[in-house]
Amino acid sequence: MRYFLEIAYDGTNYHGWQIQPNALTVQQVLNDCLSTVLRATIETVGSGRTDTGVHAEQQFVHLDVAGKLDKEEACYRFNRILPHDIAVKNIYEVAPDAHARFDAVARTYEYRISLINNPFLHAYSHFMSRRPNVELMNEAAATLLHFEDFTTFSKVKGETKHYRCQIFRADWQVQENILLFTIRANRFLRGMVRLVVGTLLDVGNGKLSVADFKATVQSQNRHLASAAAHAAGLFLTKVEYPANYFLL
Repeated sequence: MRYFLEIAYDGTNYHGWQIQPNALTVQQVLNDCLSTVLRATIETVGSGRTDTGVHAEQQFVHLDVAGKLDKEEACYRFNRILPHDIAVKNIYEVAPDAHARFDAVARTYEYRISLINNPFLHAYSHFMSRRPNVELMNEAAATLLHFEDFTTFSKVKGETKHYRCQIFRADWQVQENILLFTIRANRFLRGMVRLVVGTLLDVGNGKLSVADFKATVQSQNRHLASAAAHAAGLFLTKVEYPANYFLL
C-alpha cells in the first residue's frame, strides 16, 4: 500500500532534504527511521527538495509498505525514534499511483527577516539591522507574476529540463519586527526562492531599481541575479494537492 507522510523539520543540522553521499540529510534520517520501525527497507519520495539549512513546516513524502498501517500507532512509533528536529505530523492513505512530487499542484515558501537582533531567531530568520524599502520590493515582486521563464533564478548546475514556473503570489508583509516574504507557485527551481529574495533585497536596499529587477528576470542570465539570501530564513510552508486527493 502507498501512504503519504506529512512531516516537518528544522533544517539547521542537515545538508538539505535529498540523500547524498557523505552528508547528513533529512531524507536519509527519515528512511532509516521508517526502515527500523517497519522492519523493511523503506525509500521515500519527497514533494520537493530543500537546500542545506532550509526548514519545512509542511513537507509530504510517499512510501510503499507491504501491509496496512495502523496510522496512529505508526505515527507514534516513528516520532519516538526520530531526532527532535524531524517530526511526522500525519499519515494519509492514497491511491497506488499517487506521487508526492509530480501530483503536487502548488507549493508555498516563506522567507523571514528579523528587523531586531534577537538571538532566539538567528536559526530561523535573516537579521537585517536596517529596514529595506518594502514598497519597492513589493512593486518588484509583483512583476514576477507576469513571467514564465525563471532561468535567471536557477542554479547553474541544476538538472531541470526547463525553467518555466507559474507564480501565483509573491509579496512582502511586515509583522511587528519580522519582514515576511511569501511566494506560491506550481513549481520552483533549485535555489530559486533564495535567489529571488536576494535580488529583491537589493531593490529594497537601493542597489537595483524595479526596472533593473524586471530586466534581470527578462535577461534569463543566471549571472545577473544577486547573491542568494541566507538559508536559515527560508521555510517550505505548504504543499497542495488536488481536491479529495487523500483517501482517508
